Amino acid sequence: MKEIFYENLQKSVSEKEKQLAILIDPDKFEVSEANSFLKQIPKETTHLFVGGSTVANGETEETVKALKAETRLPIFLFPGDHSHITPLADALLFLTLLSGRNAEYLVGQQIKSISKLKNSSLEIISTGYILIDGGNDSAVSKVTNTEPLPQENIENIVHTALAGQFMGAKIIYLEAGSGAKFPVKPEIISEVKKAINIPLIVGGGIKTEAQKNTAYEAGANMVVMGTAFE
Repeated sequence: MKEIFYENLQKSVSEKEKQLAILIDPDKFEVSEANSFLKQIPKETTHLFVGGSTVANGETEETVKALKAETRLPIFLFPGDHSHITPLADALLFLTLLSGRNAEYLVGQQIKSISKLKNSSLEIISTGYILIDGGNDSAVSKVTNTEPLPQENIENIVHTALAGQFMGAKIIYLEAGSGAKFPVKPEIISEVKKAINIPLIVGGGIKTEAQKNTAYEAGANMVVMGTAFE
């Protein structure tokens, strides 16, 4: 299957175009307000991510359906569980939680998703997902029963990102967690970006224009904002 959305992301990286994804948690989203929600997001938004750590059955699909009716922005699934996958989206971030040692999120959930994906038209993008300490007890940490990586140990974070790339990840995603008290430090973003040669996504705790621009300046190819727009 042709990787249209990943190729577009690579093209934007090569042309140094900043990408902005708005993360929508189906648990906190009113499908009847999709149109008004989309009018509130920044004009420079390039992607919509749909997902959350704890989402009731069917809510992801209903959210994607409502958004699809109102926008042509590409919709990427950012699932917290294999049951959140819907074929109505454009692409799937096929996540491997590199920062944790829980086999369920290193390979278990991935195997459980295959029955939905093997005949799907979703573009599947292998993503090395690294949870960074954002100063709070994040939903991701609770659901996956894993600890985030401390921001002080930059070398370990860089090595984790490189391990993901060497294992075949097409994207590295540094995540401070939804509602983080503080985002991933620019020094971390910068060092990871220097080490890898695949696109870098950064999210969690980015609530202001200044924080967003700091992440871009440090090397993020795509910034993800969520809580600020819920």
